[in-house]
Amino acid sequence: MPQAVPTDLLEIAEALVPDAPLGSARLAEEGNMHHVVLFPGVAAVRISKRPNAAAELPRRVEVLRAVAAAGLPFAVPEPLTAVTTFGERAAVAISWIDGEGLPEGIGDPAAFGPLLETLREVEISPELKAVLHTPRRYADGLGWADILNDEVVPRLPAKWRDGVRQRLDTLLALEDVPPRLVHGDLGGSNVHFGEDGKLTGVLDWDLAILSDPAIDAALIATWHGWDVLRTTDEKTRRRARAWNDPVGIEHLHAVFTGKPLAHVDGFVRAVVAWLAIHPVSA
Repeated sequence: MPQAVPTDLLEIAEALVPDAPLGSARLAEEGNMHHVVLFPGVAAVRISKRPNAAAELPRRVEVLRAVAAAGLPFAVPEPLTAVTTFGERAAVAISWIDGEGLPEGIGDPAAFGPLLETLREVEISPELKAVLHTPRRYADGLGWADILNDEVVPRLPAKWRDGVRQRLDTLLALEDVPPRLVHGDLGGSNVHFGEDGKLTGVLDWDLAILSDPAIDAALIATWHGWDVLRTTDEKTRRRARAWNDPVGIEHLHAVFTGKPLAHVDGFVRAVVAWLAIHPVSA
């Protein structure tokens, strides 16, 4: 639930949206990279937590601009201000998106099927290519398959290693598909619906990439339930399962960056916790 806003964050938000009603300001649920101050119906202000998030914020704003220019049939956040620095912090105001996310386990296939199809059919503009990363399986040891095989699987409990390797081999055996716009964090509070049940907008494009559309299908299914994919084609459902099965689709964004894992042990702990609930066997 939204919380009261600390004074230092409220001052930054007020500087960017001076006409917003301060009495309405609320702090969104905590994210890893940013605080988000909400002015319902007016704007949201993203404020970096750490220097690396501040350095990354301009690129994330360019991603929003490129996505907004793609002509999607639902609302997406658009920058209302330039990225502004406040000491070590950086902040930007973005447009408000009406509606709310759905609880875990709830979702209408009639809504999510068209959403996946829309994203799959987005024309990949030069602007999107310029700001979005295309993850590679193998890339001088920093491809996502390299990292999983070399850095993650050897650190897993022995009882799960062979099973994870087998599932990873199944994923790697999938035929390549042309990279499309992948949101990378679909589900939960990022997909908003109105009171009439219609999709109103999609938030938080920080993890967007150019890759297999089945990644988004898997992300939707792990939050809303796999039955939500029943209106999609069998190929997409099969690929979505393959993406999720090795270590949990929600963890893969960390290995899609083309960079070394910043905290390998923490990543492995998260995967082990997932495997404890979704055990694999050879």
